[in-house]
Amino acid sequence: MDNRAVIYARVSSTSDRQNTDRQIVDLQSYAERAGLEIVEIYQEKASGAKDDRPVLAECISNLMESQARNLLLSEISRLSRTMKGVVNTLDQLAKAGVNVYIQDIGLNSLLPDGSENPTTKMMLTILALGAEMERNNIHNRMESGRRFAYERNPEKFGRPKGKKRPEDEILSKYPEVVKKLSKAYNR
Repeated sequence: MDNRAVIYARVSSTSDRQNTDRQIVDLQSYAERAGLEIVEIYQEKASGAKDDRPVLAECISNLMESQARNLLLSEISRLSRTMKGVVNTLDQLAKAGVNVYIQDIGLNSLLPDGSENPTTKMMLTILALGAEMERNNIHNRMESGRRFAYERNPEKFGRPKGKKRPEDEILSKYPEVVKKLSKAYNR
């Protein structure tokens, strides 16, 4: 099997409170132990539930064009938070002869001879379903918390009174946006 590999690391938050550093360091360490040469590192800040992730699309495209034969992930949910997304991506990469290594469970999607590892495929499908369910649970907990907070004190929900900016301040601060909106509205 080819010893060239790429790392794909993802966090959901676009703010500075999360980064991909830990994932990358751990996967680089694994690559060194496994004798793999890292040829590219892809980092993305986007939800795993979204299908439109440009960095992941670029990573997969480059893998399909034989840049490398190994994709290293810290966990399956980095690839997708939907079962369909995981299964489709794994199938696409397997057909191209790309091995996907999932670090937290220590599994490779392909066997050493390049054939698909059926045990890994079954386990990853189950884990992908678990990741999808966890995402749904997070969403449900957040909605429940919002409803609870609103029911307890509707006056404190949302922007504090008196914190709304005056209209003339908004108009002067964003003239290009106002111009485009006016143009679109007056069509």
